[in-house]
Amino acid sequence: MTIPQLVAHRGYPEHFPENTLIGIEAAIRAGARLVEMDIQLSADEVPVLLHDQNLQRVAGFKGMVHHLSYDQLYEIHPSEFERFGYRYAQVRIPTLAEFCELLQKWPGVIAFVELKPANIEHFGPAVVLNRVLRDIESVASQVVLISFSFEILRAARKQGVAVLGVILSKWRDRKAAIVREIKPQYVHSNVNLLPRWGKLRVDNAKLVVYEIVKANLAVDLAARGVDFVETFAIGEMFEQLEHLKGQSGA
Repeated sequence: MTIPQLVAHRGYPEHFPENTLIGIEAAIRAGARLVEMDIQLSADEVPVLLHDQNLQRVAGFKGMVHHLSYDQLYEIHPSEFERFGYRYAQVRIPTLAEFCELLQKWPGVIAFVELKPANIEHFGPAVVLNRVLRDIESVASQVVLISFSFEILRAARKQGVAVLGVILSKWRDRKAAIVREIKPQYVHSNVNLLPRWGKLRVDNAKLVVYEIVKANLAVDLAARGVDFVETFAIGEMFEQLEHLKGQSGA
């Protein structure tokens, strides 16, 4: 039985607010050696960990990340109140620099750092890339920049960034000319974009599929050629996979 490697998607959202340091560190302590998080820039161009442009879902605040300074974002709590109540009321929006300080404590962990397209459109690829590269300098060997924006990845490659990952909007995009130009080491795809049967192949890259919460599906995907699966429930997935291994005698 082939077991895919697990990626902690936005940390450990099953039990902690997404893209928070407490959730990411909990995922690492649960066994994750690959984590994924999302980057947006504040109005004053500070890279912070947030998935959505609008803060309503995670913080109950009707505002856009790129309209607020980091000082303003610091006062907003992405506690996901509707899911967790007051349990994480004091968590704050972390900066990318703060995440990199955490990553330094875990030299065996690799981070997929996603650069969000809407933020790139607002600030421009050069600004986003330069701010992010500045902040990850101390842990560059542990970071893989990923994005739906092939343009920013091409710019990163031209600046000498060694390891990159494209995120597909359509399965056929893996063969696009710009993807061949980028030569990504990783190709990320939503599970719903995959063909329903047959081997899953990408040229000269590892295939990462999201969002998976069932071990049986993860194993089936690995048998078809998937190298990594992203999950919101990292600890539970480790337990499920160990159970399947025990059942199979692997």
